[in-house]
Amino acid sequence: MASSYVTFSTVTPVAITGNNSGGYALSAFTRRCIAPSPNAGRRMFRTSVMAKASTEKAAKKAMEYRKLGDSELNISEITMGTMTFGEQNTEKESHEMLSYAVEHGINCIDTAEAYPVPMKKETQGKTDLYISSWLKSQSRDKFVLATKLCGYSERTAYLRENAEVTRVDAANIKESVEKSLKRLGTDYIDLLQIHWPDRYVPLFGDNYYDTSKWRASVPFVEQLRAFQDLINEGKVRYIGVSNETSYGVMEFVHTAKLEGLPKIVSIQNGYSLLARIRFEGGSLSGKYLVTDLEATKNARLNLFPGFMERYKGSLAKEATIQYIEVAKKHGLTPVELALGFVRDRPFVTSTIIGATSLEQLKEDIDAYLVTEGPLSPEVIADIEAVFRRYKDPSFF
Repeated sequence: MASSYVTFSTVTPVAITGNNSGGYALSAFTRRCIAPSPNAGRRMFRTSVMAKASTEKAAKKAMEYRKLGDSELNISEITMGTMTFGEQNTEKESHEMLSYAVEHGINCIDTAEAYPVPMKKETQGKTDLYISSWLKSQSRDKFVLATKLCGYSERTAYLRENAEVTRVDAANIKESVEKSLKRLGTDYIDLLQIHWPDRYVPLFGDNYYDTSKWRASVPFVEQLRAFQDLINEGKVRYIGVSNETSYGVMEFVHTAKLEGLPKIVSIQNGYSLLARIRFEGGSLSGKYLVTDLEATKNARLNLFPGFMERYKGSLAKEATIQYIEVAKKHGLTPVELALGFVRDRPFVTSTIIGATSLEQLKEDIDAYLVTEGPLSPEVIADIEAVFRRYKDPSFF
């Protein structure tokens, strides 16, 4: 199935989802809503703008563009995820996918200082460099460029000069932004997000809060003051969070209000048929269910053993099989069902899709521009029936 990976929210959180089948969503936050619960999120104002004319006759609707919270950013309902650029995709392939995405109306590109994935020193930064070389032939002001800085991690210390750990303090934030600007070949970032929190939070498959892992963290006010400095310098336009909890979102919003500091305008958390409750790809396409290993040897979960292992668990596979049956029953492809479900959520502003080929990217985009929506009540009822049996199976 298609992967929705991340969503962007604005200070009334709205989410962005993305990836090829279960991924992230971008949500937006508005001033009217202080409690950033996903249930409090609402659709941002939308304007329908005709995407650049395509030679394909299949496109039946225009790409939609939505205001990201109370920012001045109007982003496409699909965001181009790039975490495979530089690992699974060459520079040429990356450029081809970026161009195809833009030709079909996508105006938001999401990257991160630690990309590509899996994160490692040898390839770090290649994603940004590939985007930069592509941007040289484009008009920078036509795109919303979003990137992410690393939270607390001892494994990403190589990102900093003479550091043993990455943190979300003033020095780390400034160094991260300066290096990102240089790699991307731009003088400003439209949306700067904290990739994961500075404080301890159970992430990336952890099922419970381990009190023994608690640690002192950088105060929220210190983080926001550092972002304020960068905004004042014109290097960053807006800020957001990723892989964040409701507590973290509330603290950022509350602190900004009390101290008169910049407010986060988005949240980029994982959201899909396989991960609806816990904040946290590609598995919903059904490709990991086939017995022909040769056919999926280049798929991310097989290419990198241990990476996102939670999506290969028995319950996740069982749930995926059931969702694929729902898709077949209603004449949909797994991708159309997975992305359609995320697309129709009232709190999702934009879905971040990731692809490793033009064919895959086309299928993802078509799920929005060609497939009729929203999903029918009958489809939703069948989805909910599966959900009642398998709630967030990727975590168990």
